[in-house]
Amino acid sequence: MAADLLKRSHAPITPEALAAVDAEAARVLKLNLAGRRLVDFKGPHGWQLAAVNTGRVDPCGTSPDVQIGIRRAQPLVEVRVPMKVSLAELDAVARGATDPDLTSVVAAAEKAADAEDAAIFNGLVAAGIKGIIPASPHKPHKLPADVRELPGAILAARETLRQAGVSGPYALALAAPIYAQVLAAAEDGYPLAKRLTQQVLDGPLVRAPAIEGGVLLSLRGGDYELHVGQDLSVGYAAHDRETVELFITESFTFRALEPAAAVALLR
Repeated sequence: MAADLLKRSHAPITPEALAAVDAEAARVLKLNLAGRRLVDFKGPHGWQLAAVNTGRVDPCGTSPDVQIGIRRAQPLVEVRVPMKVSLAELDAVARGATDPDLTSVVAAAEKAADAEDAAIFNGLVAAGIKGIIPASPHKPHKLPADVRELPGAILAARETLRQAGVSGPYALALAAPIYAQVLAAAEDGYPLAKRLTQQVLDGPLVRAPAIEGGVLLSLRGGDYELHVGQDLSVGYAAHDRETVELFITESFTFRALEPAAAVALLR
């Protein structure tokens, strides 16, 4: 089924060129996907998975003798990001070129990663997805303007989670600009990022371009689930004499099972 929907065999490009596109897309996705590093990953289950069982039942009618309920399920969403690539560049790969222009692949992979992470962290109301940040019942903590004061904010956020009975380890996801500031900062000559990961956090520090500010969350497991049907893949759509239209696609949904396992840090 996946091969039919992706239609890769119909693409007028060589296996070497398609492999180059796959490799570039995978490289960019690995660089930009943040949520997968922090939540439980379920799958991939293939295109056939249309919804995830929640175990809940919604009553829809009763009578003295019969009670009727509808099983509640959370549907998966399908993401598709198109991209156009020069056929000349792809043909060059078959001739041995190692530097093809795949800028459109990079842009599409970044958009696909952002779509998944935006749903995980911020939610997607139309799909019934409540993201980590809006689902949290905790009052957001103040994110300091000076990143050198970030350790104190993290410790305060950790205490909020501890008081809620949420154990660690804890990870911190930061918006891309703040993450860059942390990497560039130092305290008395000691890199701030190293201090955070070695002395303040007991989990990873993650760059998350899809969010604003930051979010501290537990990695104990069982709190957040990313359910994937078709995992991120490159497919073929159409072509003309000069370009081929490909796309990056996936199907997924996200569930916040214990919303209290995260607290936001906002400016």
